[in-house]
Amino acid sequence: MDINLESMRRVFVNAVVLVLSLAVFAQESQIKTGPVIKFEETLLDFGVITQGDTVEHTFIFQNMGTQPLKILSARGSCGCTVPTYSKEEVRPGAKGEVVVRFNSAGKMGKQNKTVTLVTNALSNKTVVLTVRGTIKRKDTED
Repeated sequence: MDINLESMRRVFVNAVVLVLSLAVFAQESQIKTGPVIKFEETLLDFGVITQGDTVEHTFIFQNMGTQPLKILSARGSCGCTVPTYSKEEVRPGAKGEVVVRFNSAGKMGKQNKTVTLVTNALSNKTVVLTVRGTIKRKDTED
């Protein structure tokens, strides 16, 4: 009788593990369908620049999903950080870009600016790109 009880416990445990594994697999499959955005990088550290300099950087992303990806909006954290991006959909497997321009006029010291993207991706709908560095004073000549 103990052998049958032990066998039944093993079968039950294996069945529970199988059901949980299938649930996790099904959830992962759902996440990968539809548009999925993946950036090569989300941070630019531009180091030290002189006050008044402008830094421009292109952030590259890829649609890792199964349906077209679209950036719905892009907003800089202040007027000195301006994003531009393609308004067209990015096909599955294709790459796109977001160009961020930071103008350091009137800025001093350490800076940490962001661009917030809203996409039609099923997960990770909002992506934050960061531009940071230090602004040094422009030497004045008389």
